[in-house]
Amino acid sequence: MPMSSSDPHFPAVSLVSRRGLLLVLSSPSGAGKTTIARNLLTVDPLISSSISVTTRGRRPGEEEGRDYHFIDKPRFDEMVEQGELLEHAQVFGNFYGTPKKPVEDWLAMGHDVLFDIDWQGTQQLEEKMSADLVRIFVLPPSMSELERRLRGRAQDSEDVVQGRMAKAADEMSHWIEYDYIIINRDAEASTRQALTILNAERQKRARLTGMSDFITALRAQR
Repeated sequence: MPMSSSDPHFPAVSLVSRRGLLLVLSSPSGAGKTTIARNLLTVDPLISSSISVTTRGRRPGEEEGRDYHFIDKPRFDEMVEQGELLEHAQVFGNFYGTPKKPVEDWLAMGHDVLFDIDWQGTQQLEEKMSADLVRIFVLPPSMSELERRLRGRAQDSEDVVQGRMAKAADEMSHWIEYDYIIINRDAEASTRQALTILNAERQKRARLTGMSDFITALRAQR
């Protein structure tokens, strides 16, 4: 996305552009990554959510094309076979995946893409697009708070809640694979932390293109 200026005193700024980045939020189920993700999308117009495909049923309040693309297993298998997915995983008996083409188009236009995925999907993104990847792992402040949040959602049966709690310890062991850690005591504070990370990563030299021409233009202004 070009970073241009209407000020005639700064014509060289239009030479600089930025490649987008992939911002990944992962956590045990119930730790709050989805809330943080939604907050980021609300306050930052330069980032969009990747819309995953999934074979699971639609939950109350979810919409096709906004939350997920809901597909059947044969179509999911076809997308995997044809290389249409950047990452895919099986989670609690359901399959999830990220379509490749929309993500690649957004990055090329300098737009950032937000992923709310687990560690399995993150590992696959690391293999394919490591230079574009920024990884944040979200932790609960305690296991008792994690269980309270899971029960407070009132979306899952007791068996599912217990399954998610049992899996949480294994999921948390992957924290070492991430670039940043947020302990989510408060959603608003955690969102501010994520925004700080995002804005710093946007300014990394490796993501800015046209800098050589910009510096040349600056030096020519003496």
